[in-house]
This record gives sequence, structure tokens and C-alpha cells, in this order.
Amino acid sequence: MKRLVPILLVFVLTFALSAQEELPTVDDLEAGEWHMLAPGGDTVCSNDTPFSFFVYPNERENLMVYLQGGGACWFGDICDLSVNPTYDPFVDESDNPANASGIFDFTNEANPFMDYSMVFIPYCTADVHIGNSSTTYESSAGEVTIQHNGFNNVSAVLDWTFANYESPETVFVAGSSAGAIPSPFYAEYVAEAYPEARIEVLGDGAGGYRTPEAAPVIFGAWNTLDITSDLYADYTLETLDFEAFYIEVGEEYPDISMTQYNTANDEVQLDFLALTGIPDADLPGLLSANFADIEAAVEDFAYYTAGGDVHTILTLPEFYVYAVDGVPFTEWVADLEAGEEVETLACDDCEEPELVEGAEMSMEEATEATAEPEMDTDADDE
Repeated sequence: MKRLVPILLVFVLTFALSAQEELPTVDDLEAGEWHMLAPGGDTVCSNDTPFSFFVYPNERENLMVYLQGGGACWFGDICDLSVNPTYDPFVDESDNPANASGIFDFTNEANPFMDYSMVFIPYCTADVHIGNSSTTYESSAGEVTIQHNGFNNVSAVLDWTFANYESPETVFVAGSSAGAIPSPFYAEYVAEAYPEARIEVLGDGAGGYRTPEAAPVIFGAWNTLDITSDLYADYTLETLDFEAFYIEVGEEYPDISMTQYNTANDEVQLDFLALTGIPDADLPGLLSANFADIEAAVEDFAYYTAGGDVHTILTLPEFYVYAVDGVPFTEWVADLEAGEEVETLACDDCEEPELVEGAEMSMEEATEATAEPEMDTDADDE
């Protein structure tokens, strides 16, 4: 099959070359500290504010590319900041992963990624990082134009990453919530840039979106089909779905390990399913149906479904205390990091999460630590 990805990379990623010539290289950055870089060029957030990304230099052979979550929008009132926005529109110091827990806690010896270099891609475009349009919506307050510029933003960051990390041995492409959805999509670009690397995809908290009626509207508003490679040549707005990213990339690159984490009663996923026209959704049923579609096509796919309703885990203290069938999530991820095959695990009694034996965090403390603002439903899952 003729490959378009290398051409796409050259054409799309070089748009920021002049701006990125002024960016520091990884050698210019102090190791063991987070640095905020502004690529300029065609990067921009949803409301025309500047875009930046974060880098944590560490060991060169191990690399984490992480896509941040923060909601989405595809119709007027949820896109309009003056009405009922359901996305994070800005990048600023509050997005700094130094403020997060989970995989970004470099003081916790149980962190499987202690020696990883990290490239953290903030999210501010309301398009789950896969938009390429300037779309005007009609809201109850009037017109609002959103820069669904996720593809250009991620491309600029990947351009810098590929230039500065030339030959990592292991690359994790991970993301939470809105950042989980495109993790397999961008693994295609990572695989092309690093053909000798072991690549792992870990999607966190977005596995239940099975919305065939809403998908054409959503992908159309974001102009997603225009940025897909030839892997998706046979798809239309009516047939494209989020599982296609796992299926097409998994089939084309069978050595990539594909994994997902979800909670069975994830409140944020349920909220967004309601926005797509599925109120009172059966989230466990939707998860099972999506997993079955992926498993039918992708050999190296596994998932970990915990109990409870907390949204995402990779950037939260729950990363260190949740378990399923006696297997801590941290241990499951550590096996992934070590290149070992992991088994699918799913809760039986899913009303509440199972905690690691001896965990000090009570459920009350966990809830307080992970409370999110009422409006930005998944804007703070970082």
C-alpha cells in the first residue's frame, strides 16, 4: 500500500520550521525540570490565544508523548464561552504538569516513568487534538468562531520532538480524556519517525464514546477527515469513529501495543454521551462494544476497567491506589513499561473502586483531591 504519512509529515510539520528555529533544543534545557515552550507559527488555541507545550528532559532512550484532556465542543452553546462551554480554551502555567500527580510525580518511587523524558501537549482547541478548521457556530448569545487547530498544534510539537529525540528505544503515546482519543492516531506519526522503537499506546478515560449519529456532525465541524492519512482512505464522515484510530493503526503497525483504562461509571464520559444524544447511557455496555470492535482487528490490545466514577487516572493520585482483581493499576502499567504482555482486567462489582491493600488514601480524600470545576467537565484531568 502506498504510504502518505512521510509526505504528510514533511508537508505539515515543516510549517513551523521558521518559528522552531528560535526554540531551544533539548540540550539547552535543564534536565529534571519542566520547561514551557511557545512554537508560534500556525499554532493557536480555540479563541486565538497563544499555544505552548511543556518538556521535561530526562533519559533520552525513554520518551513519553502525552496529550492533555479538557473537553470538546461541536455546537454553539457548548462552544461559546459566554454560554455553557465544555472545553478548556487556554494554555497557561496552570497546565504545567509539575502541578499534577500520577505519572508526573517524579518523587514517587512507584512511578514506572521516573526516568522518562516527557513531552506534554496541552489541549485548548475543543477538537480532541484532531481538528483542522476555523468553524463559526450559532449560539444562543450570537455567533462564535472556534479555531479547531489541534492537528497543527500537535504537529508543531511532534516536529520539535522528532528533531530533539532522534532515536529513543521506547516511546509511550498516552493521553487522558480528550487526549486519550487521538493517542493511537498520533502513534502512526511516532511509528514513522521511530521505526526501531518499541511503541506503547495508553488511552485513559475515553473508551465509551459510541455515537454513530453524532460522529458525522462532530468530525465535520472539526474537519477531521482532511488530516487523516491513507489508512483512512475508505472512511467517510458517516463511517469514521474513534475506534478506527485503534483499528487502522493497530493493523498497519502490529508491533504497537494498544491499551486503555476506564472506570465503569465515569461521570464525565456519561455527561458527554448525553451531549451527543445518549442520555442515561449504559457505559459498561458501550465500553464492551467498542472493545469488541478493536479486539476483532487488533491482536495486541488490552484494557483495564476499574470500578467507580472518577474520570481518568494517569495524572491523579488514584494512579497509585486503584486495583482490579488484586492487581494495582500501577503494577499493570509497570508491566507495560517493561515490555511485558498484560492481561485485560475488568471490575466485577463496579459501583466503587477497589483499592490497593494498605492504601492510605480514603475515598473521601480521593474525591477531594480530584474534584473538578462544574463547567469544565474534563478540563482539569491533567
